[in-house]
Amino acid sequence: MNETSTQEYLNVEHRDDGVVIATLNRPKVNALDTKLLRELEAFAYSCNDDPPGAVVFTGAGRMFAAGAELAVFADPVLRPGQADAFRDAFGAVERIVCPTIAAVNGMALGGGAELAWCCDLRILGEGSIFGQPEVLLGIIPGGGATQRLTRLVGRPTAKRLIWGGAQVEAVEALALGIADEVVGDTEILNRACELAATYATGPRLAIRAAKQAIDEGVDMPLGEGIDLELDLFLKVFDSDDAKRGVESFFEHGPGKAHFTGA
Repeated sequence: MNETSTQEYLNVEHRDDGVVIATLNRPKVNALDTKLLRELEAFAYSCNDDPPGAVVFTGAGRMFAAGAELAVFADPVLRPGQADAFRDAFGAVERIVCPTIAAVNGMALGGGAELAWCCDLRILGEGSIFGQPEVLLGIIPGGGATQRLTRLVGRPTAKRLIWGGAQVEAVEALALGIADEVVGDTEILNRACELAATYATGPRLAIRAAKQAIDEGVDMPLGEGIDLELDLFLKVFDSDDAKRGVESFFEHGPGKAHFTGA
């Protein structure tokens, strides 16, 4: 039976298939204030204390997230605390050990887009839009876009998107590789959960180890990354899932094993 818990601005649903849905719910446009960011941070840490199979982030209503609460950033006394909350929350989301998917409904602007950059995959609807409009306000992104978006699309494209502050529609986002799939606007969450469930019901330890090898290894010299991969390979090979997978391969061929996540 699915279980739902509600914080002030973040609703969390634990589904029977091992997928957790975290829904931003701060009317009217899910603007990211310090309270919501701290709730995101605490949720991300809980996912590492007791890892689910996969996590889907989405927004309540017609918008994924509109970005930072500018009224807070405009206050020089509150600004440093909000900036720290962005860094801490998005860093924690990025370090969630299981697969994370952003189900981007409507617009993801500024900090909303930066939350999506923290996720492993992004599912958009035909009407979904990304944007980093900070330069149009005379500032720059402060939630990691200059770093995470650059790692996704490369330096020239990141500069073009950030300098221009232009909105990126779903078709262009798919071509740039910042969307992994584009579906009908009414199918975004269903498709994200469907994909998440394939990871949640699969060999969880192997998937988490592969995520660790990719995320940590990409910033290492090649030789160190290869060593990390080999260490994780040997560790995972001792798991029950690996034993099941190998035995199933010899008995039934590939792709027939049923995994327990242990």
